[in-house]
Amino acid sequence: MAQPIFISGLGLISAIGNNVSEAYANLSQAKTGIGKVNYLKTRYKDEFVLGEVKLSNEQLMDLIGDHSPKLNRTSLLGITAAKEALKHSGIDLNDGLRTGLISSTTVGGMCKTELFFGEMVNEGKHLKVMDTHDAGESTEEIADHLGIKDFVTTISTACSSAANAVMLGSRMIKHGMLDRVIVGGVDSLSKFTFNGFNTLMILDKEWCKPFDENRKGLNLGEAGAYLVIESETSLKKRNGKAIAKVVGYANANDAYHQTASSPDGAGATSAIQQALEMSGLTPSQIDYINMHGTGTPNNDQSESKATVNIFGNNIPKFSSTKAYTGHTLAAAAGVEAVISILSLQHNKIFPNLNFTTPLQEFGLVPVTKVTDQNLNNVLSNSFGFGGNCSSLIFSKV
Repeated sequence: MAQPIFISGLGLISAIGNNVSEAYANLSQAKTGIGKVNYLKTRYKDEFVLGEVKLSNEQLMDLIGDHSPKLNRTSLLGITAAKEALKHSGIDLNDGLRTGLISSTTVGGMCKTELFFGEMVNEGKHLKVMDTHDAGESTEEIADHLGIKDFVTTISTACSSAANAVMLGSRMIKHGMLDRVIVGGVDSLSKFTFNGFNTLMILDKEWCKPFDENRKGLNLGEAGAYLVIESETSLKKRNGKAIAKVVGYANANDAYHQTASSPDGAGATSAIQQALEMSGLTPSQIDYINMHGTGTPNNDQSESKATVNIFGNNIPKFSSTKAYTGHTLAAAAGVEAVISILSLQHNKIFPNLNFTTPLQEFGLVPVTKVTDQNLNNVLSNSFGFGGNCSSLIFSKV
């Protein structure tokens, strides 16, 4: 087995809660956070359901104690979740150990700049708002609020972004470049992404049904989700406590289509296989798979094919948890990493909501009720646009 990377902190804000404990409570009750649109300004608010965080921007500012006008919703969600992860880990940033931040996002500050776009173009107003537009802005704001200066960077690889942040952070620790890293991702809802996915005709107007034969599409969501990962040396030096470990990871690309996964699951199969090889685990040692499971016809078919490619007739218990939070884009892999670690900690599998009918081609049936089971190794998949496929394997300490 490769040198493990230890996880010492979790932070999460999403449609199912403003922190990790609230999320766990809702997951344990199989209670979705997807519902009526309250904050996103869209003409379609009465036609669709979304996984919105249940706080306004003003309330988020109250939560972090900063009312700076330059903060957009993406930054606010990221700061909230990253601060929780850092606090949970118990790290003292002044202890002389090197700390990095690797954050991921897809929309960056679009949630704010899109509101002023017309006036910027037509009247030359609000041009300073563009300073908060780029993807790296939210990362810099998070770093400033946490006080991290050793290493700060941003990743944007669509829906696998946060998984790739975990991978990059793990590799930097293994190569002695950093002692610990806050890794994860954040995305807020915006008209840009909502209209884009609507144009692709892959949104469900009702609650999504991952891996169901009658699935119609995904529900969009927003979230901030971060892990604190550390080397064993770092953990021992500060007398910290690990809650889980990263034992395997891989990234692959099927290069099939700009917005679709390959029908044969080539990229996903490769990512899972390589993650298993790194971990030293056999397929039979995976106790649960937190699937990418968006609820779109293409994704669920492709991921099912990849799962059969790897596990054959011995499919581990699996579920998609996107029917709780919605698809949170760059944050998705971070959200599902936190959920996977909660599953390990509590020996609990959270169900695949809204499922009734198996896919005809594969007949795979996800877990449909909260299930208690001893878990030692969990596979978490994140497969994004552009064929960017990433898999992570988490194990008990």
